[in-house]
Amino acid sequence: MCGIVGYVGHRQALNLAVDALRRMEYRGYDSAGVAVVGKDADGHNAIHAVKRAGKIANLDDRIAEVGVDKFEGTTAIGHTRWATHGRPTDENAHPHLSYDGKVAVVHNGIIENFASLREELERDGIELVSDTDSEVAPHLLAQAYNEGDTAGDFRASALKVLNRLEGAFTILFTHADHPDEIIAARRSTPLIVGVGDGEMFLGSDVAAFIEHTKHAVELGQDTVVYLAADYYDILNFDGTPAQGNPFTIDWDLEAAEKGGFDSFMMKEIHEQPAAIRDTLAGHWDGERVTLDENNLADTDLKSFDQVFVVACGSAYHSGLLAKYAIEHWVRIPVQIEVASEFRYRDPVLGERTLVLAISQSGETADTLEAVRHAKAQGAKVLAVCNTNGSQIPRESDAVLYTHAGPEIGVASTKAFLAQVVANYIVGLALAQAQGTKYPDEIREIWNALEEIPDKVQQVLDTREDIAAVSRALGAVRTMLFLGRGVGFPVSLEGALKLKELAYIHAEGFAAGELKHGPIALIEDDLPVVIVVPSPRGVKLLHSKIVSNIQEIRARGAKTIVIAEEGDTAVEPYANWLIRIPQTPSIMQPLLATVPLQFLAADIAEECGNEDIDKPRNLAKSVTVE
Repeated sequence: MCGIVGYVGHRQALNLAVDALRRMEYRGYDSAGVAVVGKDADGHNAIHAVKRAGKIANLDDRIAEVGVDKFEGTTAIGHTRWATHGRPTDENAHPHLSYDGKVAVVHNGIIENFASLREELERDGIELVSDTDSEVAPHLLAQAYNEGDTAGDFRASALKVLNRLEGAFTILFTHADHPDEIIAARRSTPLIVGVGDGEMFLGSDVAAFIEHTKHAVELGQDTVVYLAADYYDILNFDGTPAQGNPFTIDWDLEAAEKGGFDSFMMKEIHEQPAAIRDTLAGHWDGERVTLDENNLADTDLKSFDQVFVVACGSAYHSGLLAKYAIEHWVRIPVQIEVASEFRYRDPVLGERTLVLAISQSGETADTLEAVRHAKAQGAKVLAVCNTNGSQIPRESDAVLYTHAGPEIGVASTKAFLAQVVANYIVGLALAQAQGTKYPDEIREIWNALEEIPDKVQQVLDTREDIAAVSRALGAVRTMLFLGRGVGFPVSLEGALKLKELAYIHAEGFAAGELKHGPIALIEDDLPVVIVVPSPRGVKLLHSKIVSNIQEIRARGAKTIVIAEEGDTAVEPYANWLIRIPQTPSIMQPLLATVPLQFLAADIAEECGNEDIDKPRNLAKSVTVE
């Protein structure tokens, strides 16, 4: 959450920083602001800051009012905010300035001891003008720079302040007396350096600077970076030298643009065949399933007698599908945990436990803490992640990357399907190591997985049929989703997408639970989505959900039925029937999820929310607990 950018170089910094903020706006859009280090009317070094609540368009308007010529300078920092402390207002927007106007700060995360620091500053006579935890930082830095043992030393003053801050944060400092320098720190929340030719960049992720360079350095936990135009220096919080993780960005600016679609989300839905294909690539050598950066030997994989899956949001739903696949293929118990609850309930872990940690960003705070708890208990951790070099993979024993490319839309689509595929790869690797599936069986499952991208494309080709359903429904105020077997996690994911995008009540249920309470919700014209299992699988399961459909139809509900081609039993009971290709039952979620993504986006538009890339109150990467 929150997007942070920084630039030191030879270009006019204002436009560069604002353009970077536009690419980072999916991380936070309650407010936005920039600070440029330039000159005042008398020719002295000065910081010029501007910020506004709301979207970046509001910031653009304010800059135009003030005049672009007021923001000359080649060093800048910027911020798009997702509010934690204080409402989204102009005063609470970043950057925050120090009492003497010489220090500017942008901050992501939470300064947990801000209350005591604020009291200290107020006792010193400093008036704070915002409700944020962030504002204490520039005032503390100005004090450290103006007096005491670090007076006049920007780097030493910054280190002194950083060591007083508690919590998880990324923070950038600029100082008017050091116009060609930025000092930044990373504790848990992400920060990446972009290395250009005579210029340096900072960003919460590479989207901030990919237009200008593909050379990047991931900063490690509890590190500080000093940035000038032609070099960077990485330190630990105690000032000793530290190392970053250099890497080359393997996607380009076009991947971060909409590519002709009305929204990033629609673009990313249509990229799902490629995301699945790229995630599968390289994991089959013709005979065996292979993982990515794997410090788990076959002997480790063979030794595991239980699996815990920890994840949040859509990743949690992908974890539910991992449970179905791993228990079916490997015959060992799998527990799926909401990451935010995992370490607080004292789970029973040990050396024969595998923890599968799933996170698109690799920075999800709750999942990261779950990983640390698992390792402290002696368990092995395998991360499923979409972001190379992020913190969760770095702290795990092994990682399987989902090669979905950048996902800008806040509501996950292609990253979710890529996670499901990656989880299946993990399941097959475990079955292979433990000998619970013969090689020819694993090959058959793999061949079926390789057919999925083309089948997803077939679902995408029914786009207009799905749009017709949402047009017929109009601006509904509540919906239910039902599923059995692997259709149950799909129903949960469908309901979550609708909540995220349309801001309406939506619930996903296991269809068998209908008569245990939820059927009381059924009333005339209530839209209910039913994910129907294949009649070629467990036939009893199919017949039971057909009975469920009849039960809700008898009580006046409108049914949107998702069923595979050739399933004629459901036809009499569907107000709208959405067909998906036939596929093995365990893989049906990879197809059945796609119509629900379209449906959520379309209903959101019917309900008046046209900006589906940026649902209210949500951010792409949740880096605080």
